[in-house]
Amino acid sequence: MTAIYLMASRPGPVETEILAELSPTFTVRRRPAGNLTLRYLEGGHGNPICLLHGRGHAATMWLPYLAELARHHHVIAVDLPGFGHSSSSPFDDGDAEKALRFFVEPIETLLGTLGLARAALIGHSLGALVAVELALRGAIAPDKLVLIDGMGLGPTMTTASRAFFRAGPERLARLLGARLFNRISPFPETPLGQRLAALEHELCTIPGGRPAPTAAFNALFSMRGPVFHRRERLREISAPTQLVWGEKDAAFPAPVAIAAAAAIPGARLRMEPLGHSPHLEAPERVLPLLRDFLSSSEGVSSPIAPRPAGH
Repeated sequence: MTAIYLMASRPGPVETEILAELSPTFTVRRRPAGNLTLRYLEGGHGNPICLLHGRGHAATMWLPYLAELARHHHVIAVDLPGFGHSSSSPFDDGDAEKALRFFVEPIETLLGTLGLARAALIGHSLGALVAVELALRGAIAPDKLVLIDGMGLGPTMTTASRAFFRAGPERLARLLGARLFNRISPFPETPLGQRLAALEHELCTIPGGRPAPTAAFNALFSMRGPVFHRRERLREISAPTQLVWGEKDAAFPAPVAIAAAAAIPGARLRMEPLGHSPHLEAPERVLPLLRDFLSSSEGVSSPIAPRPAGH
């Protein structure tokens, strides 16, 4: 008999308020994907886009982008397996390939079931690695790719970020409290920034933590030496690709982005003077770039796009 894994968690007060604000443009949906259930937000009409968040986040962390992108696109934002309010199977094997399948296969199943095999994929960090792997596996053929400070694009990961993730964001959030935890990866001192900070802390302090996705995520990197990556296969990506990267990324330094942009045929790279989450630190910079890239009917031609003068 096949085991079915369900998620019993519910949104906290911060996320509940965000979901109410997004309604009725966005609807919360849950759908089986293999032996688990994925939660996702769906709204808008037009060419489809799938948003894939980073480690410990959820679909609602795309708040600065959802309503704007839904003006011209059919948008779904998915909680990765075990994060947000998606369920997951257990994970007790340290193999990196199995860990990647833990995150990728349910998303692949969901997109296929929804008829969105050609959806553009926008991924941040872990979500970017999932997007790359989906494109490489072949069942999903994304129209376009946007990779924001992507994990797994090269063998380099800083010692500080390895230590942070091994210590456990969920454990640190509970021990430190919201104010101290948010100093580790601060958001802008704006109403939106503080709202996202509160949401991140709420997601990290869910009762019971995130044992299965945490174990799978940790299997993707060791504390020393090269980390798991797909750099040698990036040349196989055929979708027009835009990389967005923070020059001050404390997890995956800028040379990772430069090498990845050079390896992906025709890819463009936009560097911003920001950290690991430029799309959340300065959505006013990143959103126009994404809108332009997604609305373009042409392939990407220039290998590296410099930041505009004065930025």
